[in-house]
Amino acid sequence: MKRGPLFWAQLSVTLLASLFLTVPIALTILTAFAANAFRGLSSGLTMDWIGKVLNVYGETILRSFYLALAALAVCIFCGVPVAYAFVRFTRCRLSALLEESLVLPLSVPGIAVGLGILLFWGTVNWFRHSWLFILAGHVIYCLPFMVRSVTAVLRVAPLDVQEEAARTMGASFWGRFFGIVVPAASPGVIAGSLQVLTLSMGEFNISWMLQTPFTRTLPVGLADSYASMRLEIGAAYTVVFFALIVPLLIFTQKIPALVDRLRHGRDSGRAKIKG
Repeated sequence: MKRGPLFWAQLSVTLLASLFLTVPIALTILTAFAANAFRGLSSGLTMDWIGKVLNVYGETILRSFYLALAALAVCIFCGVPVAYAFVRFTRCRLSALLEESLVLPLSVPGIAVGLGILLFWGTVNWFRHSWLFILAGHVIYCLPFMVRSVTAVLRVAPLDVQEEAARTMGASFWGRFFGIVVPAASPGVIAGSLQVLTLSMGEFNISWMLQTPFTRTLPVGLADSYASMRLEIGAAYTVVFFALIVPLLIFTQKIPALVDRLRHGRDSGRAKIKG
């Protein structure tokens, strides 16, 4: 098949964009394992920089990990009911106003969001010095992404017909919610989860504004390592971040397949019992 000029032009643009994104990442990874950043691989390979990052900043890595999981749990717990309410009351002016106001934290700098939280809750000492203080900022920032993802999915699903059928069969509100709404929202939940995890793990501005010396997160520690230590330490910190976030995202994408397998196995078990 003969390739035209348009094909080669598109291929060239794609390759250039891929190189623009991957080459800096590759150089960062090489720097993390090089004995000297300025001499490159000729200086030899070492794991010392990774070890120093884990030794000095290990707490920030662990803290960012459970902060991201906690933010995801809160966003799912709050986001699905909020999205369902927006879909059910889509003709209400108040619903439209609330839906638009939900994205306001995205239209202002993260430092401004952190400052607002700090001014309002900063006098509550136990909250101010807890990791829950940063979690509140992450939830405010990440929740709109979960709500928007779930809302987009629920507006396509025929919820009215399915809920009406379930209602005529005597299903309660919570039975309809967990039996119809939650399964219908699962694709949006998965898409929103990917966004929440990446945004929470990499969020810097709010975390920097709300942090204390004992609640520092991974991005804040990464900025500190770039500013006050060698380039190799910052590169090693970046590699640790990749090693933490990439498997987490892959596992999140595999969740629908795992759920389907479990459901299929459960249905097969029930069929064997009935047979």
